[in-house]
Amino acid sequence: MQRLLGKIALITGGAAGIGLATARLFLEQGARVALVDLKDDDLAAASKELGHADDLLTVAADVSSADDTAR
Repeated sequence: MQRLLGKIALITGGAAGIGLATARLFLEQGARVALVDLKDDDLAAASKELGHADDLLTVAADVSSADDTAR
């Protein structure tokens, strides 16, 4: 069942742990996911692990930084 088909999720701290698990579940349920974390390398590894290239966007940013969130 794809309960999240047509939905978009923004997940911070998404390159590991609960964020990565949440991204995996949301993608499996049909959502498009924007995954945000501090390091490009960690995001690249998460992206490779998750697959779903057409439904996954990764952004290296610090959400506590006004400049990063504006970007």
